Amino acid sequence: MPALETISLPLGFVAPPFSLPDVVSGVVLSLDELRGEKVTVIMFICNHCPYVIHVNPQLVQLANDYRHLGVSFIAISSNDAARYPDDSPEKMRLRAAELQYPFPYLYDETQEAAQLYRAACTPDFSIFDAGLKCVYRGRLDGSRPNNNVPLTGADIRAALNALLSGQSVPQKQYPSIGCSIKWKGEAPY
Repeated sequence: MPALETISLPLGFVAPPFSLPDVVSGVVLSLDELRGEKVTVIMFICNHCPYVIHVNPQLVQLANDYRHLGVSFIAISSNDAARYPDDSPEKMRLRAAELQYPFPYLYDETQEAAQLYRAACTPDFSIFDAGLKCVYRGRLDGSRPNNNVPLTGADIRAALNALLSGQSVPQKQYPSIGCSIKWKGEAPY
């Protein structure tokens, strides 16, 4: 299947609430509990996608660089684990430990969160301001597996730096590209 892009949505929508189990702690966590003081980054990722595997080092670096500045990172996997066992909660827990994820890794078994956020691919990124209004929906940077572009997180870093300095997030936003979310039935959109 060809790679998919982030679904373009008008910015300014409020982050839909969710409560999902964290595969590391086993505790169900809500958006209200996890949101950042200044910024919240919601990432739809999974274990098996080569695009996510490629960006994982930068996701860890980004979270480590910004979490002490009032920025919260939240990772959610919505893939059908029955069809894709590498994306099961048990394997997610192992991946989080292996890569030392400095953010919760939540499992969206019903796939409701993915649908609420109109997530289509992995990785899929949305950034929300302190009021949980979406100000960015796009890519991490221009790096892709095998394209020889350095992995820097430049696009998300620019959005985060703008928000943290009280400036507007760049209006030019490029969609993320990755594997499709593995739906339990027919794709909802």
